[in-house]
Amino acid sequence: MRVLIVTAGSWGDVAPYTGLGVRLRAAGHDVVLATHERFRPGVAVHGLGFRPLPVDPRAELASAGGQGLARAISAPVAIARLMRMAKAFMPRLAAGVHDAVRQGADVLVSSTVTDPMCAALGEGLRLPNLSAYLQPIQPTAAFTPLVVGARSFGSYGNRLSAQALWAATDRMFAPAVHDLRSELGLPRGGFAEPLGLPRGRGVLHGFSPQVVPRPGDWPEGHRVCGYWWPETPPGWQPEPRLLDFLSAGPPPVFAGFGSFVAADAERLSTLVAEAMRRAKVRGVLQAGWSGLHAESDDLITVGEVPHTWLFPRTAAVVHHAGAGTTAAGIRAGVPAVPVPVQLDQHFWAARLHGLGVSPRPLRYQRLTARRLSDAITSAVHDPALRGRARRLAASIAEEDGAQEVLDAVERLG
Repeated sequence: MRVLIVTAGSWGDVAPYTGLGVRLRAAGHDVVLATHERFRPGVAVHGLGFRPLPVDPRAELASAGGQGLARAISAPVAIARLMRMAKAFMPRLAAGVHDAVRQGADVLVSSTVTDPMCAALGEGLRLPNLSAYLQPIQPTAAFTPLVVGARSFGSYGNRLSAQALWAATDRMFAPAVHDLRSELGLPRGGFAEPLGLPRGRGVLHGFSPQVVPRPGDWPEGHRVCGYWWPETPPGWQPEPRLLDFLSAGPPPVFAGFGSFVAADAERLSTLVAEAMRRAKVRGVLQAGWSGLHAESDDLITVGEVPHTWLFPRTAAVVHHAGAGTTAAGIRAGVPAVPVPVQLDQHFWAARLHGLGVSPRPLRYQRLTARRLSDAITSAVHDPALRGRARRLAASIAEEDGAQEVLDAVERLG
């Protein structure tokens, strides 16, 4: 079958689908991935087809709106700023998804952000659409909605806040989805469910049930499969400089903020370097989208290095708690120091702490070198954190999240 995977966002929202794509291709399917042009090389290197989507996510995060989102100190403020950003780019993204789908496919596999568009396109073009999410957005009494934060509001409050968030999110997607339905000759109408999704559809989730157990109040058909691990680029080799550094002393602490674009990269770089010095650890700082940089005898800066290769060679990982980086740290079996910045990062940071594989999360907006140093010291020297991290990694290694997606795709054929 011709499978078109459609996803949008940061590289963390794309990389897991490269793993799915390679798995589907190995089973004999023709796989194309539609996402932002920025990620074409990262997709093509795996031998997958590529179709470009508009919008440059890094440019959006570096914009005034993106910086305002990063500075938001409460969930309502963050949601309001996100909606203003999305109002500008969502129509362009919907048009790009339409163009990608019109180029041909037998089945669509859509991510959280692209699912409302793909649901409309699937209906209009009579294509099966498989919802495959990296985040748990379905309302539940079990935990608060993703972007609200870690504190539970109780069973009733959790569900009520999730329904309110869905209503707000509808307003973000509604104009673009309504225009798309009009182009397809479909009734405008109201949404059958929030996000414009058809009632009663199933959703596959690409995270481990040991990290987020499936809530008992989720609808039937909503499954938690296990992680969809990204593929390491074929033929990738580490730089000799990094190998030399790793072999020159004890395992270092990794620090990286991935797709977060800091307003003052120099300040953040200096803060991380000072925290490493205070904690008396060696460090590997990843430049990321912020362009972080700091160097000393005990600290080096690196560019893109597969987390699958690097994290198991570290003593702990300091990161922004994005879904993909969180998963990579869990897989490596090393303690984390989560420093969430925005959106779902607070949720994943809270899960790491709840699982007992990290100290208490440090909110980025209140980060200091002393606080980071204390957390690094705890992560590196607490044997209980390390033991739980190793046991969780060993257990998750037995899961095969991609198999459920492959089975679901083939049932659609």
